[in-house]
Formats: sequence, structure tokens, C-alpha cells
Amino acid sequence: MTISEEIKIQPIEQVINNAIAFGKQEGGAVAVWRTPGEDNIQLIVDFSAELQPTQDPLDSKAPGFVFAPFDISEDTYLVKADLHINLGNHQITTRPDYSVSTKTEKLLTFLEKEKSPKTSYSDIGVSESKEDKDKFIQLVNSSVKAIQNGQFQKVVPSRKKEIHFDKPLNVGNNFLRLTKAYPSAFISLVFVPQAGIWMGATPELLISVKDNIFKSVALAGTQKYEDGTSLSNVAWTQKEIEEQALVSRYIINCFKKIRLREFEEVGPKTVIAGNLLHLKTEYKVNMVATNFTDLGEVMLKLLHPTSAICGMPLSPAREFLLQHEHYDRKYFAGYLGPANFDNSTQLYVNLRCMHIEEDKATVFAGAGVTEDSQPEKEWEETEIKMNTLLNIIK
Repeated sequence: MTISEEIKIQPIEQVINNAIAFGKQEGGAVAVWRTPGEDNIQLIVDFSAELQPTQDPLDSKAPGFVFAPFDISEDTYLVKADLHINLGNHQITTRPDYSVSTKTEKLLTFLEKEKSPKTSYSDIGVSESKEDKDKFIQLVNSSVKAIQNGQFQKVVPSRKKEIHFDKPLNVGNNFLRLTKAYPSAFISLVFVPQAGIWMGATPELLISVKDNIFKSVALAGTQKYEDGTSLSNVAWTQKEIEEQALVSRYIINCFKKIRLREFEEVGPKTVIAGNLLHLKTEYKVNMVATNFTDLGEVMLKLLHPTSAICGMPLSPAREFLLQHEHYDRKYFAGYLGPANFDNSTQLYVNLRCMHIEEDKATVFAGAGVTEDSQPEKEWEETEIKMNTLLNIIK
């Protein structure tokens, strides 16, 4: 099925805005994304009257978009692709077991309408205070002391910042701005009635399963990227090298738990992620050769939350954060992405993200703390990470 000519000439920005508006007004969930290195933007709609949480989002094998929180005890959702629109080639696909319904026709009519101005920018005010900085500095100091006392080797404290608008944010326009600014990031916009609207540009792959190859990535260590910097000349401190090594060790330990010894390790190497530099190590496993066809499902449960967004060892680091962060991360540092699309699944850690409400949004960032961490530098790192979004949105 091809999108009607009216929708073809409607700007993608407008189609995205209208799809979100439809979900909020008529019920249902919406996911929009662009995978790294690709041009086409994908949009799916789940017409469920009430989206139900799931414990095992990959078990159903149904095409959809996974949206999971940081806290594994909270609700994870699978936005099913009742309707899938490839906004690059204008193709519509409906789920094989889903008959084209009146909701489908209603949505397509809704998408054709001009619901808001093509471009609508907001004046943005940022809420921050010296008290916020002091609290985070104290949290990092407490983290370092806990490491020195032997509670754990690494922990990833985080913080949030509110920004306020004079009118609702044009999410479609800002989604497109992110896709242009960060071609190597996974760009997402998700609306789930129970969770609200979330938008982000994350550099961190959690798991990928495609053509019987499993992949995961250890991404840690952070520096600000300056245009023209030669990656071969980038130097890393001992603290950053150790931080990245802990994330790599965490993944290898997960392999050991399931007695998987045949994997390929590439890295660490310096990579650019938007306005930042990171150290990256990639892991690959041939699932046929290792006779581990369900490796994606198994590793997803073992990996999340990873050392890169929680700490190591996991349990004491997680307990420390629950006691000392004093806020709910919700879907920040959870994971999200398309599952069972074109026989592949790509799930990413939900970093560089924001929770969008009518007149405000909340941005989040964390910093990996080790025994050698300096609190002021960790604060600066969270500021740089938040600017991944704040430098782009209007």
C-alpha cells in the first residue's frame, strides 16, 4: 500500500506531529526512529485501546518498538506495528494478522490534515541553580568514598534538568533536526500513553541481532569533541581507560555466565558521538556457529542495566543509586529500539534523551565515577551530554 498523494506532499515534520497528536487524541502508541547510517525514517502506530506492559518484549517475535525503563521492576512496553509507514519511500505496511480497520482509515485521514504551523519555535528557559550543582558534586563525592570503601568498582550517578517553553515544542521539527545533526546516532521519538513523549539521540547500542550475528558495544569514557580533531591524536586518562575497561569486562562476564567463549572483540578505539568522543569496543557472536539462536533474548536480560549506566558490580551500585540519586530515572538509561523488523532487532540504551510535556521537558545525563573521578569534571561531563539535545532543539 502507498501513502495517498496528499500525505506524500505533506512535510515529514507534519506527519510526525499529526501521528503523535492522533495517539494522544484517539488512543494508541507511536514510535518514530532513524537508525545510524540510514536515511529513511520509520513510523509505527499501535492502535491498542490500552497498551499492556510486557516482561519479555522479544519473545512474541512480532514486529514492534521496545520501550523499557531503567528500573527492571517498572513497566516495559512493546509498541506493535499495527501500521508501519516508511517515510522515505512512502510505503505503508499493516501487520499480517491485523485487518485494516476504521482506525487505520481515520489515522490516514488525520495525517493528511494540517494540524499546526509547519514551523513553530519556542523560547526556551533553562531551570538550573547552584544548589543543583552542589547536590551533584556531593553525590559524586559520596560515590568516590563508597568506591574507596570497597562497596563497588564503578557507579554512574545522574542528574536531570528542566527546560520550559512558551508554547508546545514542535517535536516533528526537532526530531528531524536531530537526524541531521547526529547521523551516527539512533534518533527516536516515542509516545506511550502511560509514559508520555520521549525524544533522544543515543550513541550506545545495547544489542543487535541480524543475519544470525549478535552484537553488543562497550561505550564509555567521555571527552568534548572539537571540529577537526584527529582521532589518532586523542589521548585518554587512566580514569577514562579504566571506566571503559569495566564496561567491557561487564559484557564479557555476561558471556561467561552462559559459558559462551567464542566471541570477537574489536577495540577499544576512539569514536565520535555528536559533540562527544568516547572509547568503544564491539563484541560479535555467530549465533549459528555457537548454537545459541536465542542469544539476543538471553543477553538482553543479563546486560540491562549495564555497567555504563549503573555500575559494577551491579547490585551494590544499583542500591547506592536508589538511595542517593533522589529521583526516578523513568525511561532515561532504559533501552529502546525496533524489534523483529526486516529480520533484525536493534536495541539502544536510552541516553541523550528528554521527557517532553506540554510546557516543559526534562533532560538527563549521567557520568561514570571511579576512584580517580574529580567531581567538577563529572559535572562538566553531564553538562556536555545534556547539550547534545539542548544545542539542537528549538
